[in-house]
Amino acid sequence: MTTADLDIDADPGPDLGLDHDACYRAVSTRDPRFDGQIFTGVKTTGIYCRPICPARTPRSENVRFFPSAAAAQEAGFRPCLRCRPETAPDLGAWRGASNTVSRALALIEMGALDEAGVEALAERVGVGERQLRRLFHRHLGASPVAAAQTRRVLLAKQLIHETRLPMTEIALAAGFGSIRRFNETFQQLFRRPPSALRRAGTPEVSAGPSGEITLMLRYRPPYDWAAMLDFLRLRAIRGVETVQGETYSRAIALDGSVGTLSVEPAVGADALKVAIRFPRLSALPAIIARLRRVFDLGADPAAIGAQLSEDPILAPLIAARPGLRVPGAWDGFELAIRAILGQQVTVTAAIVLAGKLVEGHGEPLGPTAARPGLTHIFPTPERLAAADLTHLGMPGARARALSAMGAAVAADPSILAGRTGLDDAIARLKALPGIGEWTAQYIALRALREPDAFPAADIGLMRALEDEAGRRPNPAELLAMAERWRPWRAYAAQHLWASWAPHTTAGKAKAA
Repeated sequence: MTTADLDIDADPGPDLGLDHDACYRAVSTRDPRFDGQIFTGVKTTGIYCRPICPARTPRSENVRFFPSAAAAQEAGFRPCLRCRPETAPDLGAWRGASNTVSRALALIEMGALDEAGVEALAERVGVGERQLRRLFHRHLGASPVAAAQTRRVLLAKQLIHETRLPMTEIALAAGFGSIRRFNETFQQLFRRPPSALRRAGTPEVSAGPSGEITLMLRYRPPYDWAAMLDFLRLRAIRGVETVQGETYSRAIALDGSVGTLSVEPAVGADALKVAIRFPRLSALPAIIARLRRVFDLGADPAAIGAQLSEDPILAPLIAARPGLRVPGAWDGFELAIRAILGQQVTVTAAIVLAGKLVEGHGEPLGPTAARPGLTHIFPTPERLAAADLTHLGMPGARARALSAMGAAVAADPSILAGRTGLDDAIARLKALPGIGEWTAQYIALRALREPDAFPAADIGLMRALEDEAGRRPNPAELLAMAERWRPWRAYAAQHLWASWAPHTTAGKAKAA
């Protein structure tokens, strides 16, 4: 986009669905509750800001409001250098009621438009290209391509401010095809080269051959980090993951390259501090996207909690843990194998089996990549499909299910990618050998990030709803009860697990 493309005086159109006066009141009071939900375009300067921007509030007639940074940028506004829109919580995937837009945004985060066009993206989420474009404009106020371009620019801007990487490495890490395109984009948007956005005199430090980068990933508060860490600690696979103090670390692999990362709460900010060591800088957007899914950083806890609190059973649980998130999974195949290992056994037993699986069939990290406690990469689908798993000491049917899952994912990696909805995902998963309703729902909840997934047969959920007489609901009764928790049944399940777990011994529950 060039300065000739500016359309900052154009009517925003009815599809954006924003009440101008209400938005202006939020901006005038710098209400943090709206951070990430609206962006203000100032027509007199051509800049767009967060609602909490410290700059003087412009006159009402001089502003336009947008539901996403991509919409503001597509309209010709450039990001503010004071409030830094790239640091706002990314709530785009929660906009409106369109599951299709949410899934498409998740795929864009994972690089779908780097590999193919909008038509292929539309096919992956089960709609036509024109319909996908209409949905994006209705819910985000921007096209799929604009959403992808805005993410790329804002990631680059974040790396300029938060790292000391050379500009050539930032261009590569943010997904720009060339340093020339990177420079041109920043010149058009900010009317200055990217190097001018960095404090003068700041020395550049290369990521080096191991690709070391530290940056912040923002979220909408509150965030129950203690609950997230407890959940991950109980399920950490020996050699692949560790939880030490307030820090979660794991070994990772993408497209044949291996590395490690660690995550901890940032001091004085609503963010997680992430330290990544990975040799391919171009993989950074995909790594960030996966981390956002693992730690559920795109959730809007206020919106979810408001609805679930209408239920008298859940209301006290929401009040006790207002920032509870649903832990995701780094890799869909890894989570599917975990779920199969957890069938009919405790969490502790499942993790012991997973450790044996990794030790016998995982790839060693090697001395240059290894960190304390991290020694292996989780086995690949191809490796498990061909492996003899009888040494694990589990029923033959479950070992065959592991091999079948490896063969299925090796043949079609998209089998563990969200497509057209929860029902479709469950049906596809249950068609695989050894995958029943509980396993399919659990995979959908954590790996596919389906917010309405609900493993009603989980013993932990039934125990959490046990009455004073000791009676628990059966799966059918629990499923009927959960109808009033839609479309956030996954969050209801997480609150029930969290409410029951403190009153039990570790590992007593089914592997959830």
